[in-house]
Amino acid sequence: MRLSRFLIPAVLALAAALAHADALPYDETADARAELQHALATAAAKKRPVLVIFGANWCPDCRALDASLKTGANAELMAKEFVIVKVDVGRFDRNLPLAEQYGNPTKKGIPAAVVLSPAGQLLYATRAGELSNARRMSDTGVHDFFSQVVATAAQQAPK
Repeated sequence: MRLSRFLIPAVLALAAALAHADALPYDETADARAELQHALATAAAKKRPVLVIFGANWCPDCRALDASLKTGANAELMAKEFVIVKVDVGRFDRNLPLAEQYGNPTKKGIPAAVVLSPAGQLLYATRAGELSNARRMSDTGVHDFFSQVVATAAQQAPK
């Protein structure tokens, strides 16, 4: 009886920690360049642009954006319009050359996003920290933002 009084809360705490670890949006050990190349190949096959989201697991706005993109109309929009790659920037000490390759969209904060054609041409990039307050954006606000990104990227896409 006494053991269960301590064991049950410990097991529950461990389960919660493991569930949280699985829910982290950014793979800190991923080879971002290899994942981007794979996404570009997939995008070419699907004839869709690639959405690259730069962020980090410690960032509450990055986690909020990730959660919002997985729900309702946002999930539908993402599935219909993009091949998505999430790139971990750590504490601004990882994958920065990749971000710089696309104009350093992380300069004004994370999460940051770029949209690439299947050929790797830059179609859109955040420049002013547009998503850096994602935890204060509603799901509708996130949807409106990315709907505009889709329209902008379509205008920039090679014909």
